[in-house]
Amino acid sequence: MANLKELRVRIASVQSTMQITSAMKMVSAAKLKRAQDAIQQMRPYAEKLREILSNISASLEGTEGRYSTERPVRRVLLVAITSNRGLCGAFNANVLKMARRQAEEYRQRGVEVDILAIGRKGADFFKKSGTVVGNHSELFDGLGFDKVAEVAAEIMQWYVEERYDKVMLCYNRFKNAGVQELTNEEFLPVKVESIPGVQNNEYLFEPSRTEILEDLIPTALKTQLFKSLLDSVAAEHGARMTAMHKATDNANELQKGLKLDYNKARQAAITNEILEIVGGAEALNG
Repeated sequence: MANLKELRVRIASVQSTMQITSAMKMVSAAKLKRAQDAIQQMRPYAEKLREILSNISASLEGTEGRYSTERPVRRVLLVAITSNRGLCGAFNANVLKMARRQAEEYRQRGVEVDILAIGRKGADFFKKSGTVVGNHSELFDGLGFDKVAEVAAEIMQWYVEERYDKVMLCYNRFKNAGVQELTNEEFLPVKVESIPGVQNNEYLFEPSRTEILEDLIPTALKTQLFKSLLDSVAAEHGARMTAMHKATDNANELQKGLKLDYNKARQAAITNEILEIVGGAEALNG
């Protein structure tokens, strides 16, 4: 058993750690509330815009459907959305495993795969493989639509120029504070979805289809990427809050065990001192 001094040092260390994890839990809880409000407000708009985009794409022809044109897949871009910081459990590890597994599956079929990292953890993980074509971890420094739109426009341009034939988004989708859903979402090409009972030729376009393409479709794609980042941010704060809550509970249990050991060691030391005093007294009397 450790001596009393060592136990006191360990108890103080665990107490300090518990204070830090408890503070981080409260900070994450406050940030989660703001992030949750942001994604809940954005999600219905993004999903409806995506639905409109898909239906309009079904009516576009030739060059007007450049974002929905499917080609033989020879090169794929995986957009791995992680966080800039750790201490959030398996939040980043799950995304990285999914992206790596998907990349390996494509390569086994002879498809070239590049990684666009959004988040420092993803960039650090994939840069060893030499497949990272960009790192946009700065997007999380004051996340805003304008900055995300620039990245989305760059990705869209790569697709139009046929640098990539498919673009996938890998990220954690926020469900609630304790649950994050791994999501593997196709960004490009835009999938054409049919609505039962509605014919594409029934649509009347005002203004022209070309103007709609130049405005609505890019906006919808930019909004989709922005929503994915908002989802990831909310999921990150939820994962960190949960991880810090568990860490605080574990530290509390460890502290209880250390205090019990300390009390036992202190009691044993006092008993030994009493025995020494009694033994000394008997020796003097003898």
